[in-house]
Amino acid sequence: MSAATASTPVVRPRRKIDWAGGLSTFGIVLIVIYCLAPFYWMLVSSLRPDTEIFENTWWPRHVSFENYQAVFSAKNNFGQGLINSLIVSIVVTVVALAIATFASYALARLDFRGKGVLLLVVLATSMFPLVAIIVPLLKNFSAWGWINTYQAMIIPDLSFSLPLAVWNLTSFFRQMPQELEQSAMVDGCTPGQAFRKVILPIAAPGIFTTAIIIFIGAWNEFLVAVTMINNPVMQPATVLLSKFTGASQFNTPFGSQMAAGVIMTLPLVVMVLIFQRRIVAGLAAGGLKQ
Repeated sequence: MSAATASTPVVRPRRKIDWAGGLSTFGIVLIVIYCLAPFYWMLVSSLRPDTEIFENTWWPRHVSFENYQAVFSAKNNFGQGLINSLIVSIVVTVVALAIATFASYALARLDFRGKGVLLLVVLATSMFPLVAIIVPLLKNFSAWGWINTYQAMIIPDLSFSLPLAVWNLTSFFRQMPQELEQSAMVDGCTPGQAFRKVILPIAAPGIFTTAIIIFIGAWNEFLVAVTMINNPVMQPATVLLSKFTGASQFNTPFGSQMAAGVIMTLPLVVMVLIFQRRIVAGLAAGGLKQ
């Protein structure tokens, strides 16, 4: 080997910087911080004693659980409120899914005149403002004796949960090839058995995603409950949280309110973080043009 060859520098290829991937990651981090920052501050505030509630430190100087003890005091009745919220949310989720599953399967598989218009009407009902019908609902429920009952909260929640569930599940059923039912019926299944044994297991991710969305909406509902329910024993947690009082009339218990907010929000945050892929898949499938 000659000296000229030995002294020739080795040129290494430059590594390409993935600017698009870096910007995407940075954007996702910003979105996560933006979404979780209020919850973090609510958690920190719930751990502050009353004497430090207005401090702006990232973590309380003296961690205290007195606010959580105050939430479950006898005067707040918050434990019963959580039970009421759980009852309403579970009933709304189960009933909405039971009705929407059969309705969506029929809309996805049957061909009849006006099906597209019917789907648009179903979607439009979910966009109708609740505040516009709350007074007629109150008048009717008062006449029927439904004030301070669970059905006064469940029925209005169903009217807004069903359209979303029908629209979302219809997209899932449309994605499934009809050969699945045909193959099952060739093997001896009836249409009902093919739906129960073949279609439902495959559609389970979509049904599960829809159930989470419905449950979150029913869990956080406030306007109907505060209008129809005036008995503290029947009020859900969202209404009771808004009525927390301090030691005096002019004392707002910010710490207790933050602690109650953490108790109500934490299960939803954990559930969404665990099942975020299914939720995103359900929303994406619901937005596909069929």
